[in-house]
Amino acid sequence: MRTQINLAKNAGFCFGVKRAIDIALKTAAINKKVCILGDIVHNEDVVKKIGTAGIKKINRLSGSGKNKILLIRAHGASKKIFDRARHLGYRIIDATCPMVHEIHRIAQQSESKGYTIIVIGDKKHDEVRGIIGQLRKKAIVIESIADIPAKKIKKACVVVQSTQNMDKVDRIVSALKRRAGELKFFNTICRPTTAKQQEIRSMPRQNDLMIIIGSHTSANTKRLYEISRAINPRSFWVNSKKDIKAAWLQGMKKVGLTTGASTPDWRIKEVVGYI
Repeated sequence: MRTQINLAKNAGFCFGVKRAIDIALKTAAINKKVCILGDIVHNEDVVKKIGTAGIKKINRLSGSGKNKILLIRAHGASKKIFDRARHLGYRIIDATCPMVHEIHRIAQQSESKGYTIIVIGDKKHDEVRGIIGQLRKKAIVIESIADIPAKKIKKACVVVQSTQNMDKVDRIVSALKRRAGELKFFNTICRPTTAKQQEIRSMPRQNDLMIIIGSHTSANTKRLYEISRAINPRSFWVNSKKDIKAAWLQGMKKVGLTTGASTPDWRIKEVVGYI
């Protein structure tokens, strides 16, 4: 029996990830002393490629940054990190996704107008830490309805981590409207995430089996997998062809494939070739 493989139109790198990697590799090609705080994106293959190019991963800023470059990753960073890097003498190359920068701008402007900033997102995610790190006052981070404060907020501005699930966001915003005197909501889920999530809401119905390719450290890949599995229990999350079990494919006429935003094309080709 021949198996038909259906690859999502929006599979592969999103714009922000591709841009960050291009900036990193171009910077490394002309500078020898480049470092980065944490991982440029949440994908081991990409992190390894960045390391091979000569970019050094560091855990904190210390010592002199003279003649050194600090590369800011795609998820962005707090103002404190920028200020600290400049104080130590680093030259900064900012590879923050432009869509994440837009979230920073909205949050800062709204705070200056007296709004309490609410971020719907994962509390420990690098992007969320970068967003709240732009503000003078402490923001409220909400992962689920259970996190909504009991106390009523006079003026609230809601922004969203760019890779969140829109269905979940809608439920949280509906609940927040009952707890805020005035609420401004900005849907800052990025276009690539929206496109990927729209596909993953239809593909599991059109295919016997779904395979979602991406790192298990990737929040956006996790969300694609969760949406897919809720629709089609025969949904599997893999990082490479090594994770695929041949038994999954037995009797499957149509196999759908999609990926997280930081999954490289060669991983997709590898999985397609294996199937």
